[in-house]
Amino acid sequence: MNDRIVAGLDGSAESLAAAHWAAREALLRGVPLHLVHAEDWSSPRGFPAPTSDVRRHWAQALVSETADELRESHPELEVDVRSFDGRPAAELVGVAAGANMIVLGSRGLGTLTGFVLGSVGMAVIRETVRPVVMVRASEDAVPHPDGRHAAREVLVGVDISRPCDALLAFAFEEAARRACTLHVLHSWSLPPLVGYGAACDPRVHAQLEMSAEASLRNVLAPWRAKHTDVGVIARSSVGHAATELIGMAAEAGLIVVGRRIRRSSVGAHIGPVTHAVLHHSKAPVAVIAHE
Repeated sequence: MNDRIVAGLDGSAESLAAAHWAAREALLRGVPLHLVHAEDWSSPRGFPAPTSDVRRHWAQALVSETADELRESHPELEVDVRSFDGRPAAELVGVAAGANMIVLGSRGLGTLTGFVLGSVGMAVIRETVRPVVMVRASEDAVPHPDGRHAAREVLVGVDISRPCDALLAFAFEEAARRACTLHVLHSWSLPPLVGYGAACDPRVHAQLEMSAEASLRNVLAPWRAKHTDVGVIARSSVGHAATELIGMAAEAGLIVVGRRIRRSSVGAHIGPVTHAVLHHSKAPVAVIAHE
């Protein structure tokens, strides 16, 4: 792995917030920050667009000025800038191969509508196996003492019926770096027959809850042993995972969710829980690819 954080810039307030978040994360990890702008300068017929030279100059100024701003805020941070001619998602995925993570901005549409990832954000999440963090513009309004991440907690949603080591590794390491509490949420559904006959018995519900809690404890045990300095609050609850995660997002500094790596182009690359969290969480969201 070539340790570095890659942040995509397009000039929007969201991408600038993402660059600032990425700078704090790079400092936390002790790695360089690469600011990247990519744009396809050609017209639909493949010829250079009339305004391509102007756009190139603007793009170079954008990454250079943002880098200067971050260097001024964080003198100890190593910042590199790169500008590419090509499809933004493909260029970002290519330059981030082996990087610690990719950081992008996502646009807000109001409290009821949620947030929009855009085609680039969605494509990057689908095409890379590196962690991708989506940051809201509102993140820049959060106080960050000493230029570090705000003192808020990390929240991870896991489905313990599937492999979740990649999510837990990322979440525990982030909590350890931030010296904050890690909240682990496992949401599960009642069996289809609940509500009929003996399944209505409260004792059945209690047994199911105890079983889910025990399973979650077993999954977390080796991670607790490895990260003894991380305080963990684990919760297993009946309900929709996305609703639970979004409800807890207000107090989180980072939400960690997963997506399954698909070798085929057939099928959804981003599951419904991750999709909902990406569109409705106000906190930064890290998407971790896993088998």
